[in-house]
Amino acid sequence: MTRGPAVTPERWAAVALFAMDVDGILTDGRVLVSSDGSESKFFSVLDGLGLARARRAGIEIAWISGRASDATTRRAAELGISRLIQGRNEKETCLREILTETGLKPEQACYMGDDLIDLAAMRLAGIGVTVPEAAKNIRAEADWITTRSGGFGAVREVCDLLVAARAPRKGGAP
Repeated sequence: MTRGPAVTPERWAAVALFAMDVDGILTDGRVLVSSDGSESKFFSVLDGLGLARARRAGIEIAWISGRASDATTRRAAELGISRLIQGRNEKETCLREILTETGLKPEQACYMGDDLIDLAAMRLAGIGVTVPEAAKNIRAEADWITTRSGGFGAVREVCDLLVAARAPRKGGAP
């Protein structure tokens, strides 16, 4: 399903910033809270490698989470994700701030989210991506829906598309 022009190889190749939500995208959306107040999240190593490959290909990476979490901070540090915004629900504003800081245009951004607070950022970005488990109205507005689930390689899937789009083409889609 698309909300605008088809997601062509040229649109993927134009992306210089891949920004995303955390819970439900980089994780399966569950948070384990222990009786001592500590929390745990499950992150996919597939996504981690994909993000590293995307960064090596010259794509800026940003995580924007409405919920602050030590587990997210730790995982971002492990992966070298320096653009980490937590505890802010106005995702579109955050994305605009990053675009201003980097000098990029909205059409050079891909935003990946799965719920209502992600919708405005998805609409702003040149490509709005979601996962199969996303809210129905989010799926209806997404330019691209991954085949993999959040926390199970969905981010890797998008990273692979972005990296392939930057590689010398022999024809065909990324």
